[in-house]
Amino acid sequence: MRRSEPRRTSRRPTIFTGYDTLKGMEPIDVAIRDESIRLGQFLKLANLVETGGLAKELIAEGQVSVNGEVDTRRGKVLRPGDVVSVAGMSARVATADEVDDDYFDEATADDDFDPEKWRNL
Repeated sequence: MRRSEPRRTSRRPTIFTGYDTLKGMEPIDVAIRDESIRLGQFLKLANLVETGGLAKELIAEGQVSVNGEVDTRRGKVLRPGDVVSVAGMSARVATADEVDDDYFDEATADDDFDPEKWRNL
């Protein structure tokens, strides 16, 4: 039996919502390797959008702001310190030196840890 209507399989991608708990809070720091990064690339790196196509669309629609001002240039060059906002979520461009990714906690560290004991479990 044939269907009379075409089947819709494609959906418009949604804005990444993993940072819902951070809405309205201080922007998260996202480290970049080089001295600069383009706006579309940064949106994906910071997980503010799921795809580059969605980044392009949101930027073109004026839904993305850089340092508080709407910017419609996907190729805008961002440098450390710039803050990008979309859908109530914000991320700050940072260098690798600025981001504190050291999760070592001396208070809970086990000095008697033996890696050989846990190897190949």
